[in-house]
Amino acid sequence: MSEQFNRRDFMMRLGVAGAASMMATQAAARPVSPSDKVVVGVIGTGLMGQGDMTTFMSHPDVEVAAVCDVFETNLAKAVQATQGKAKACKDFREILDRQDIDAVIIATPDHWHPLHMVLACQAGKDVYEEKPIATTIEEGLRMVEAARKYNRLVQVNTWYRSLIHVQKGVQLIQDGLIGKVSSVRLWNYLNLYPVGIGRFQDSDPPADLDWAMWLGPAPTVPFKWSRFGTKFPWSTFRYFWDYAGGWMTDWGVHLINVVQWAMKVEGPTAVTASGGKWCLQDDSETPDTLQATFEYPGFLTTYELRLCNENSKYPESDNILRDWGIEFHGTEGTLVFEQTGLRVIPEKRPVEKKQVDRTATVQMGIVNNGLADHIRNFLDCVKSRQHPVTDIEVGCRATNACHLGNIAYLCRERVVWDAANQQLVQASPAARKLLSRQYRAPWKLTV
Repeated sequence: MSEQFNRRDFMMRLGVAGAASMMATQAAARPVSPSDKVVVGVIGTGLMGQGDMTTFMSHPDVEVAAVCDVFETNLAKAVQATQGKAKACKDFREILDRQDIDAVIIATPDHWHPLHMVLACQAGKDVYEEKPIATTIEEGLRMVEAARKYNRLVQVNTWYRSLIHVQKGVQLIQDGLIGKVSSVRLWNYLNLYPVGIGRFQDSDPPADLDWAMWLGPAPTVPFKWSRFGTKFPWSTFRYFWDYAGGWMTDWGVHLINVVQWAMKVEGPTAVTASGGKWCLQDDSETPDTLQATFEYPGFLTTYELRLCNENSKYPESDNILRDWGIEFHGTEGTLVFEQTGLRVIPEKRPVEKKQVDRTATVQMGIVNNGLADHIRNFLDCVKSRQHPVTDIEVGCRATNACHLGNIAYLCRERVVWDAANQQLVQASPAARKLLSRQYRAPWKLTV
């Protein structure tokens, strides 16, 4: 890349990339006749399920025919959201048995995702799958196998792939705008100190909750509000290893997915991690402080989690706090993905014995409704039978990288990974044991 690398170069190239990206997005979001309906069933109508369902219904060619949840309070809210048109049920198999349903939204707690998706594929349904797809690597691989075996389309809800500014930034990285990338930094910063998700005693479950069915394949334990999570504005079950993988698999999968997409890699070659639960005084099991390092061919990626300090200011630019972000560091500049757009910061380089102004930045404020466009892509693929932008295999590879981060953390070791074949090369017996999990009878994951 020429040394004449400055703000004007950035603006010109961003403009060209922006026009191309906008045209591609508009083409993908073509109008569809309302009469050409995709009939949908919703499995899991909690926070994420209701959000996904509402966005599905914003598309004119969607009909929500049935909703399912083991918690009647959430179930009633979902029926109400469809103006009473959807049939309510407590057993997801009723939805899978219906011949008129084309696709299902799976928005149950993470430990249910593999069973629900595999059974949906066996029932001939296409699937819109909430992330992360599974709680272990082996489950994810079986999910990919099921989608291929039964010829089903599965879109994973890592909807950052449908954000215009993320698409634009990925293209700029691949075009070499910031030079050779050797380092990527990912982060989640919040301050939940000291109470976190709180402490609760074991108790009887609510009268309108089938706790045994909520647990499903997970171990039998007494009901506890922090495990179930409806007393909070977010999904607190993800703080327990029986049901999820903490922030690493919750948010990390969004961020890692962008890294592997932008850098055109299938997965890391090795992962290390350290941290602990050092600050929060609550029921959570997953760490409140974590740093994981992912080794890829030619570059490193670090993921940082802090739940007890939210400072993430850019000292060279502004005083805005950002609770998440992605920074690609190249030889010619840094590209930062933010919720409000993308930022490009030229590298400080000598140019004719002068210095490029290190405060020269380009801020892109184009932010579309990524979730709506992600769902639009899925609906179009249900009709065209083309693979969606986050096909189950893409989602599996991103999720597996995050599982490796948790395995490295839990076992305190460097795990070596064969990304092409999706298998461990070097790891202890303890690490290999975490590749899969036992299901509680009578549930079995059979492809």
